Amino acid sequence: MNRKADVVVIGGGPAGLAAALQADAAGASVLVLERDKEPGGILQQCIHNGFGLHYFGEELTGPEYAGRFIDRVKQTGIEILTDTMVLEFTADRRVLAVSAEYGLLEIEAGAIVLAMGCRERTRGALSIPGTRPAGVFTAGCAQRLTNMEGYMPGRQVVILGSGDIGLIMARRMTWEGAKVMAVCELMPYSSGLNRNIVQCLVDNDIPLKFNHTVVRIHGRERVEAVTISEVDVKTKRPIPGTEETIPCDTLLLSVGLLPENELSIAAGVEMDRVTSGAVVDEERQTSIPGVFACGNVLHVHDLVDNVSHEAELAGRSAAAFAKHPAPAARAHRVIAEGGVRYAVPQMLSDKAEGKIDLYFRVGDVYRGAALLVKSGERTLLRRKKPIMTPGEMEKVTVDVTGLTDDVHLSIETEG
Repeated sequence: MNRKADVVVIGGGPAGLAAALQADAAGASVLVLERDKEPGGILQQCIHNGFGLHYFGEELTGPEYAGRFIDRVKQTGIEILTDTMVLEFTADRRVLAVSAEYGLLEIEAGAIVLAMGCRERTRGALSIPGTRPAGVFTAGCAQRLTNMEGYMPGRQVVILGSGDIGLIMARRMTWEGAKVMAVCELMPYSSGLNRNIVQCLVDNDIPLKFNHTVVRIHGRERVEAVTISEVDVKTKRPIPGTEETIPCDTLLLSVGLLPENELSIAAGVEMDRVTSGAVVDEERQTSIPGVFACGNVLHVHDLVDNVSHEAELAGRSAAAFAKHPAPAARAHRVIAEGGVRYAVPQMLSDKAEGKIDLYFRVGDVYRGAALLVKSGERTLLRRKKPIMTPGEMEKVTVDVTGLTDDVHLSIETEG
């Protein structure tokens, strides 16, 4: 089957739906391709609250947040094809997909929005010694089993990593009657939101062990115990003599998320080695003209509210390109340095002007430091922040009118 659409959105999660709505509002014909059986993405299994405080001004659960966007889509002419897997897209914006209902689809797009989200790192990425018993899950897999499938993954649980999903599952498992023995974090700080540390761990008396990791999994048919060890702060290597064996039947892994960019890489999109997402300009356009990226496929967000705002920008930009396909030239780089791990967007086009938002993460915990944004000798912004942590994404707004040089973001510390 051959199809045409002004804007094709790959992914029907929170990013894809928000982008589709904005493209539709701009007068574009929009087709959303979603591989799951229903839209909504990962939010469908996130039954806890805390969503929507910034976007809707009220606290919602994940399904409620997704439901509001799904309801809005139903009131438009946006078409969503579920059970549809995208196989590839090309630089001339042709999308090849396979659908349970329609078979093989070839779609000609005026513009493409990449909104494929992210996936979890698995045990294979960690190389933990031991056998391969049942009872080792990623935190997101355990979340789906508990919240959507109605299965209890285990009763005595150790969690490796303090990402937000791991913190939330520590609370969820506790509330379901399991005993969470410990949450072990390799770094000296958490990679999750502070509010989740307080609400999920502190409020439930779950110990959080910084500078610790799992060095062995015990058990053949089922996990019987794990051995944890303290690690050297600098080398991250286990310290001999600090091992502790904890009896348990379940190990949950919350050790980071990776943007789902296999399609992007195959198409030749320029990638950022730090974010593992695409390199984009202020309109979220990638290195391929007419291909835009947003949400967790671009860089991993901590709040879905920010995903929605970024996706809306990508949707508007895609609709504008579909109507008037005139790719902008990349004029200036946005360079993260001096304590800033990365910044998005990484490029500014020759059309960039006025105030734009820069999203960034720091590489360590900074207290009482300042963020400095400069272009050549011109200081665009200097803002002191009480605290900046790697687990929380930061945002600043700067005026880029009249730039003649690259933009540099850095951390300025006292002394």
